[in-house]
Amino acid sequence: MQKTIFITGASKGFGKLWAEALLKRGDRVAASARNISALDDLKTQYGDQILPLQLDVNDRTEVFEVVGKIEEHFGKIDVLINNAGFGLFGTTEETSEKQAREQMETNFFGSLWVAQAVLPVMRKQKSGHIIQVSSFLGLTTLPLLGLYNASKFAVEGLIETIGSETAHLGIKTTLIEPNGFATDWAGSSAVQTSSEITDYNPVRAAFAESGDNPETWGKPEATVQPILDIIDNGNPPKRVLFGKIAYHVVSEVYKKRLEDIENWKEVSIAAHGH
Repeated sequence: MQKTIFITGASKGFGKLWAEALLKRGDRVAASARNISALDDLKTQYGDQILPLQLDVNDRTEVFEVVGKIEEHFGKIDVLINNAGFGLFGTTEETSEKQAREQMETNFFGSLWVAQAVLPVMRKQKSGHIIQVSSFLGLTTLPLLGLYNASKFAVEGLIETIGSETAHLGIKTTLIEPNGFATDWAGSSAVQTSSEITDYNPVRAAFAESGDNPETWGKPEATVQPILDIIDNGNPPKRVLFGKIAYHVVSEVYKKRLEDIENWKEVSIAAHGH
């Protein structure tokens, strides 16, 4: 059955790849981007099946206006793929206030504004599915990505909460948690901190070395069928890891966390006081 899907950050990477796959199978797609000329090829090929929309997710007013246009044009929004975001690279100490705020503004507040704008449409429909592109770095961390990690940890809490608030309304939520993929995320789309403190050079060197192995980076096209399967599932997962690195790393992280919980069980219970 044809679905109407709203994708943010659709000019490149996962967003454009998924938009094209959805259009190819016959869905209707509202695709937003800061630069909608990047969607001209899809518009030429798919015509009225796609609605390209200029959008800066940092602008809450603009977000609500765009969602209004989608509802007016297509009449509904079955699925939101909240995908807009970017990575800020550099140590926490090296990050300026401006950079920190911009990272949280787009990755966290941008996701919040889009979810808030779409929820009234889905409540009215008594149905909907919010798919939030997070990261495995919303469950664990890597050095040199402190603010990015923090933004994704925040997004994880936000979407999980929305899921608990809206389940009785027929609205589902899914967090997609990819490891690194061979998109522009770590390339042209990335932002670097402006200062470099030499004491952190060993951390930078180790980080750069870890990314040299091509096996570390997932193939973006391999995510197409998984995202379609999640969209089509009547009982989609609350969370799903994308990539074998994410699977192995997060599995080990949670195993260690559970061990720590058990090892400190007596202290935890004593801290309750009664």
